[in-house]
Amino acid sequence: MITKEKILAQLKEVLDPELKINVVDLGLIYDVKVDKDNVEILMTLTTPFCPLSAFFEKELLSKVKEVKDVKDVKINLTFDPPWSAEKMSEEARLQLGLWFELKI
Repeated sequence: MITKEKILAQLKEVLDPELKINVVDLGLIYDVKVDKDNVEILMTLTTPFCPLSAFFEKELLSKVKEVKDVKDVKINLTFDPPWSAEKMSEEARLQLGLWFELKI
């Protein structure tokens, strides 16, 4: 059975090539929906002009399709709300040296 948790685990294997932190902990994944054998991902990038857009799309599609029984993957890109460092996990902030508490 495909679950949101399984998909998120796969997405954690996709690392930002510059930061070496996964897209989930970076806060780039806003939502994952599973409908039978179809997966829909709502995500953002750190900037609308991110040169890694095509890289992320290819990597996300590849990783999600590794999940047993996944037939179709749709990735929707949004910039609303815009990405900010507050969306990163505590672990990601620590890896980047952002150890101060971020105000949300």
